[in-house]
Amino acid sequence: MNMLHHISFGVSNIERSALFYDAVLAPLGYVRVWEDISPGAADQAVGYSIPDGGDKFAIKLRPEGQRPPGSGFHLAFAAPNRRAVADFHKAALEKGGHDNGCPGLRAAYGSHYYAAFVIDPDGHPIEAVFNSSE
Repeated sequence: MNMLHHISFGVSNIERSALFYDAVLAPLGYVRVWEDISPGAADQAVGYSIPDGGDKFAIKLRPEGQRPPGSGFHLAFAAPNRRAVADFHKAALEKGGHDNGCPGLRAAYGSHYYAAFVIDPDGHPIEAVFNSSE
């Protein structure tokens, strides 16, 4: 049984954020599994997961009053290998994210903990991590 069922972020621009997350999640093996971003939709949102999976991560349009959680919060996505972590980081910077820790080993977290940290366009801190010897 998984501890978490799903999580969602409020975003100020659904199209920009969807393009950002399409790019950063692709190297990790995650894709859009549903979307409702039609103009005028009451609750514009996009869901991501493994192909043919139920969404585990969603972005939801919240143009008024949306802001990321405070200090201490971040969301870590599992990566299949170190190359995917580096590709996640590169894609994030190309799509408007900000560097918050280049790809590399994080010995303080474990001898095989390889991760990269970025801030998405709305200020949410996210990470990609591969924690295994290759």
